[in-house]
Amino acid sequence: MLDYVVQLTRDATGISASDHENLRSVGFDDKAILQITLIASWFNYINRVADALGVGRD
Repeated sequence: MLDYVVQLTRDATGISASDHENLRSVGFDDKAILQITLIASWFNYINRVADALGVGRD
């Protein structure tokens, strides 16, 4: 799962059906894959917004 999230963060266009199959092979179903994708994407989005606005910088 963490490898999938890293790939999603670095270059989501590189994710393929085989990545989803790898997740299924270790026990994640389609709902879990969707949740992993949504949560990681949301954190990526929020972090980029915060970085762009300088949130947390002194």
